Amino acid sequence: MVNQELVRWHVAHTRPRCEKKVAENCERDGLEVCLPLYRSVKKYRGKAVAFSKPLFPGYLFFRAGGSQSARVRQNNQVARVLVPPDEAEFAGQLADILRALETDREIRLAPQIRDGMRVKIVRGPLRGMDGLVERRSGLLEVYLRLDFISECAAVRVTADELEAV
Repeated sequence: MVNQELVRWHVAHTRPRCEKKVAENCERDGLEVCLPLYRSVKKYRGKAVAFSKPLFPGYLFFRAGGSQSARVRQNNQVARVLVPPDEAEFAGQLADILRALETDREIRLAPQIRDGMRVKIVRGPLRGMDGLVERRSGLLEVYLRLDFISECAAVRVTADELEAV
């Protein structure tokens, strides 16, 4: 009888600015890796330079069995490896964030979830997502949560794309 390890999502909490290096190591070991990146443009002496930055600094997501995750833990660029208690909820929230990154919407890290209205996006490319909203400069910002690491991403939408839950 073949011993099949349970493959599930893990969260690697990395040392500062090591997310991409850890992702490369995990991919080299054959793991499915998810490192959500967003585009950041900075101007230097009149030139615009684009960078890909981790949406959740210090975090990398990967799918692995128990022995594979132990190898990731041994990497000295990884502070710790966590396992979400509700993998289905985690996978759903991560999928929502990845879907949002595929759109042409401006997405940025929203360090804290502030009090706000719970909404469902009912129109547009993000239809079906739930989140919290905060009003800023005429647009609404919806926070897509990744509860397990207490982080969220903010995406700007118009009020007619939302419905109160």
